[in-house]
Amino acid sequence: MNIEERFIQYVKFDTQSAEDTGRCPSTEKQWQLARFLEQELRHIGAANVQVSEQAYVYATIPATTDKNLPVLGLIAHMDTSPAASGAGVSPVITRNYAGGDVLLNEAKQIYFPAGLYPEINDYLGEDIIFTDGTTLLGADDKAGIAEI
Repeated sequence: MNIEERFIQYVKFDTQSAEDTGRCPSTEKQWQLARFLEQELRHIGAANVQVSEQAYVYATIPATTDKNLPVLGLIAHMDTSPAASGAGVSPVITRNYAGGDVLLNEAKQIYFPAGLYPEINDYLGEDIIFTDGTTLLGADDKAGIAEI
């Protein structure tokens, strides 16, 4: 599975958070992704895989050298904003972005307005993953999880 496929798989998990619950994680649905990641880490051979009472997922990957080198820690969160639904995420992949507005949802005529976000032009010729405009994508750190 490549990183794009992995990312698409992760964003489809509804991990929307809730404010003022006093719990961590703030919603039970965040456990679904935590347990999935736990199994995925075991499958790829990570060691010391565990999920804490707060749904933090931990694992180690043994060193591949005998050199005395520093340990590297990688951290990403899996919850998404409480401001918009995390259910029914429908990623839209724009291949070889050529510039201009991007049609995200034909049925609802939802577009990504390139003029409001000129930074998008930094990615001409790149593949870009959007949502269909009806939910958040959850990319702010599900991309981080996919990279890890």
